[in-house]
Amino acid sequence: MISVPITLEQLILAVQNLQPEERMQVARALVQSELASDLTALIRELYAESPADDISDEDIMAEIQAVRQQSR
Repeated sequence: MISVPITLEQLILAVQNLQPEERMQVARALVQSELASDLTALIRELYAESPADDISDEDIMAEIQAVRQQSR
């Protein structure tokens, strides 16, 4: 692998000179990277919370049944 140092401005200019489909590929890669890091942060945040012990399986099933009744 070859590594070539470039400035941010050079990178932006290079991306601007790409064909539209190639720019879309770069944009998709950036979005996927950002979404992955956002999802990782969300998962970590959820795992850091203590579980809700005050909700029983019966409460969950009653809520499911109520939603099913509303959708009929």
